[in-house]
Amino acid sequence: MQINALLIDIDGVLHVGPDPIEGAFEAIETLREREIGFRLVTNTTSISRRLVIERLNGMGFELGVDDILTPAAPALRRCQDRGYEHVAVHVTAAMAEDFDTLGDGGEEPDAVILGDLGDEFTYERMNTIFRQLETGAELIALQRNRFWQAKDGLVLDAGAFVVALEYATDRDSVVTGKPSSEFFAAALKQLGADASDAAMIGDDLEADVGGALDAGLSGILVRTGKFREEKLAESDIEPTLVIDSIAELAGLLDE
Repeated sequence: MQINALLIDIDGVLHVGPDPIEGAFEAIETLREREIGFRLVTNTTSISRRLVIERLNGMGFELGVDDILTPAAPALRRCQDRGYEHVAVHVTAAMAEDFDTLGDGGEEPDAVILGDLGDEFTYERMNTIFRQLETGAELIALQRNRFWQAKDGLVLDAGAFVVALEYATDRDSVVTGKPSSEFFAAALKQLGADASDAAMIGDDLEADVGGALDAGLSGILVRTGKFREEKLAESDIEPTLVIDSIAELAGLLDE
């Protein structure tokens, strides 16, 4: 496999909870030593891009904000391209800074941006979003993941709430994070790389591997984070490779 650029998921691949995965530091250093371009591409939408990097560096990584792409940037670009003047943003306070260029959505917004609200996914909040969508607003979902791996176990992700709103409104959302092909294309554009020479490494069979394959990249699945052997066996998605962890990256590049 020829890899000239690599997209790397964060949660479950570089760390689980507050603990880095063994070999993750060395994998990033290997990419730098071999001058292989990379981007950390995450569907984390509970904290801002800046805070994601601060959290990683607090674990011992040495990364900058230019090393990461989140669903916020393509969401903002869609609003700009569509000329949306009034956008209702439903994200946590820890992520709000990524959308500080947007004004108040008002009572009848053009679009609704939805991220992972965690404990703020209350009935009242969901009903507010539903009513905004019923005025004709477009639902821009930053991600549609089913669940993620926390230190103490699996945690329900934003996708369940996105699907609930899609069902209630009988309209599909626009997803700006993985597995959106546009998201992968944006990351490759930053790296100046072609999909045929790039790979995605992640622990999510659908968003990471399936999305990468659909976008023309190789899809590498790691047996860390949310990986479950039974999910792989049941799925129609066939990863390009399945490896134990990102610690195997150096050996993979040597092959």
